[in-house]
Amino acid sequence: MKHLYSLLFSLLLLLAGHGSYGQQQQPAKTITGNFEQVPFRQFVRELEIQTDYRFYFEAGTPPDSFRVSVRVSEQPLKRVLEQVFDGTPYRFALTNDYRVFLTTGTSIEPQLSTTFFRPTGSPPEGPVVAAPEDLTPTTAPGRSRYVSAAEYKVYQIGTGNGTGLVTLAGHIKDIKSGEPVIGATIYSEAPSIGTNTDQFGFYSLTLPAGRYTLQVRSVGSKNTRRQVILRGNGRLEIEVEEDITTLREVVIEGEKDKNVSSTQMGLEKLDIKTIKQVPTAFGEADILRVILTLPGVKSVGEGSTGLNVRGGATDQNLILFNDMTVYNPSHLFGFFSAFNPDMLQGVELYKSAMPAKYGGRLSSVLDITTREGNKKQFGATGGIGPLTSRLTLEGPIIKDRSSFLIGGRASYSDWLLRQLDDKKFRQSSAAFSDLSAHISHQINDQNSVYATGYFSTDRFKLASDTTYRYANKSASLKWRHNFSNQLYGVLTGAFSQYDYDITSENNDVNSSRLQYAINQTSLRADFSYYPNPKHSVDFGASSLLYNVSPGGLTPLNENSLVLPNVLAREQALESAVYVSDKIDVNQRLSVSVGLRYSLYNALGPRSVYEYAAGESRSESTIIDTVRYGSGKVLATYHGPEYRVSARYSLSDNSSVKLSYNRTRQYISQLTNTASVSPADTWKLADNNIRPQIGDQVSAGYYRNFKSNTIETSVEVYYKSLRDFVDYKGGAVLLLNPTIETDIINAEGKAYGVEVLVRKLTGKMNGWLSYTYSRSLVRANVGTPADQINDGRYYPSNFDKPHDVTLVGNYRFSRRFSTSLNFTYSTGRPITLPIAKYLVGNTLRVLYSDRNAYRVPDYLRADLALNIEGGHKAQKLAHSSWTVGVYNLTGRQNPYSIYFKSENGQIRGYKLSIFGRPIPTITYNFKF
Repeated sequence: MKHLYSLLFSLLLLLAGHGSYGQQQQPAKTITGNFEQVPFRQFVRELEIQTDYRFYFEAGTPPDSFRVSVRVSEQPLKRVLEQVFDGTPYRFALTNDYRVFLTTGTSIEPQLSTTFFRPTGSPPEGPVVAAPEDLTPTTAPGRSRYVSAAEYKVYQIGTGNGTGLVTLAGHIKDIKSGEPVIGATIYSEAPSIGTNTDQFGFYSLTLPAGRYTLQVRSVGSKNTRRQVILRGNGRLEIEVEEDITTLREVVIEGEKDKNVSSTQMGLEKLDIKTIKQVPTAFGEADILRVILTLPGVKSVGEGSTGLNVRGGATDQNLILFNDMTVYNPSHLFGFFSAFNPDMLQGVELYKSAMPAKYGGRLSSVLDITTREGNKKQFGATGGIGPLTSRLTLEGPIIKDRSSFLIGGRASYSDWLLRQLDDKKFRQSSAAFSDLSAHISHQINDQNSVYATGYFSTDRFKLASDTTYRYANKSASLKWRHNFSNQLYGVLTGAFSQYDYDITSENNDVNSSRLQYAINQTSLRADFSYYPNPKHSVDFGASSLLYNVSPGGLTPLNENSLVLPNVLAREQALESAVYVSDKIDVNQRLSVSVGLRYSLYNALGPRSVYEYAAGESRSESTIIDTVRYGSGKVLATYHGPEYRVSARYSLSDNSSVKLSYNRTRQYISQLTNTASVSPADTWKLADNNIRPQIGDQVSAGYYRNFKSNTIETSVEVYYKSLRDFVDYKGGAVLLLNPTIETDIINAEGKAYGVEVLVRKLTGKMNGWLSYTYSRSLVRANVGTPADQINDGRYYPSNFDKPHDVTLVGNYRFSRRFSTSLNFTYSTGRPITLPIAKYLVGNTLRVLYSDRNAYRVPDYLRADLALNIEGGHKAQKLAHSSWTVGVYNLTGRQNPYSIYFKSENGQIRGYKLSIFGRPIPTITYNFKF
């Protein structure tokens, strides 16, 4: 076998030599320099600068630790290399067309005799574009014959004259399913030029014409390569194999230095495999719970899926599911996320330096993408847990061209409520279900279409005659068109709706229904242009129409004494254009600059109240009512949104970054609870409620260790907010026709530091994060009645200065692994009653300044054991078990503090969501 590999390698050298078409040999330049402990890759770059030669060798040969110490003066390259490799296991060969091939072990010859393959005659003229099929090396262990053959073929791309810059484009897909591989890296080492695949698995790589060995890396896939001769623009489709975990150490190499080399700051990426390793309360993988383990991301307490990112409110996060906006991302009071984990490809969270194509929110963008579905064969994935079950089906519609993916979940939690001692809970019920579907179809090499639909519903009744129901309904349709290898565009139409109703029907006299709904329809066009390897441009435009039914209370029957109260509908149009430009100024400095300009119009029909100037807004200070007809503009807001970021490389494994962005938000969530509630409403900006504006400055230092297997980073940020929405004391937010009288346009600021250490390799991996942050609000405008805490800064509801999270995974064997999750955070702020007093004969309570106290600190540990079935390749179904314990120590973490008046005394009580360990067991299957 060893001799066969040497023979094949010699054959490739011969083919490379024939690719020169008998060019006349030119004298190479000599080498001069004093090299002292120089890394080998840096040494190679210097040799390529001083000579006409180019080097070719496998990654890791020699290893990164190999350093060169040699002093030469006007020496030929061959003599220099002989000195460098003397006494080492490395061998080299020089070809007539100025190529240097480096291997280990047996010496190689750059040429074969002309009669090697045939008894007589000469080899065929011209370049060989593929190695002979019968001479492909025997398949390496664990690799398919197709991939091994593809690695040793030489692909000729294009029909040009072989000069200048050419662009190679295509897709990287999974060999078994045909699904795109997102975030895969494809690059050439000499010259050092590379790119990453986008959400469609598409790449565009511009290189000087010539011959290259392209390396392909991606998380969860085996490394592969393709040998190409680039003569002109062309396409190359690449398939990769899934990397099955074995007993030996697993090294994740895809995008392994992305945190150092990218200009992007505040970006966290998670794939579904990582998400499924983190233990959760009821055994089902939950992307929102995993997001909460990342630095700078918090929630107000247990059982809440509302995200507070870098001191921002929950409504300041844009949550996208295949470009559909999701207004309520949770099920069952926040205990489950709204997304089926078996449908998902991965998650990206932007905490700062948001790309210019995103807008409409101040704090973050959570971009969730689904898989496309298997284009080659049918399959199913599912799981059965104590409270929920799920099933996902996928398969080809037209093999290798189109596929479907459909998944559903349902809960059956009533049995658990009936086991509780409290009679009120035994009479309660709670359930949810959701359904997701995705279809993708490749029309031809230039056009593809994608359709996604999502529907979810929750229904619960808690020890009363009131039934709560809320639902999400969303759909999107995309058309992707390749104009050329350097330019493509995506046209997306999307619709999203969130609605709820609260029904009371047991008592005819009080029977009623409260309803609310918000929906949006959007159309956007996004384009990406790659003029050269050091330059990329994104640009596009979007328009979004909001329609809001602020709420309506109606009687259920003729016997009800409830009076109808329906608020007028609201609508608005939000449009934007954007452009962003990323430029590699040199090897060390990269800059990304973007500009987004947004325009917002609040539209009629609508009646708007005008209030007396200089007085606190109330019904008594209304001086006029202005009526706007259908489609008439009643308020306009607009302005630029800046995106600037830069990266400066200090070395191959460290860098510093800076970023600044301004964002505008034209819609706000109204809530009188610290946690997200299904009954929360959304309010559009208008004449009386201004849009929120945020500015954020960030700086960071990034350093990788041990060949990029350990990532470390420190980021600091400062964020200022204008027209932040806060409320007067005793504000009424539901069915309030003059809601602006209870809203205060406050200002806010947030700052902090985030530290992350992440290990990406080996049987033991995971991350440790620490965040120090402050989030402060000040209401110091208007009359004294509108001011809070005398106009001083006070902590926001989600100000939790210290946060520590540890996520660790350890694999004992192929079948057994364990996961640990530990989290600690400062308790959130609350307002407490501090005294009581009499006014006349009425007892009153005196409260502290707003958020002057805190609940006790939060501490929790979770543990899970993952047991996989046998790893036979040919099985009808592959199964696994997940056994875990949520809140391992049984700590009674406070969710809130509440007070009761008992026998003339006010007593405080602590409410805990999970006050004891929660054991879980889930069965998962895939076939």
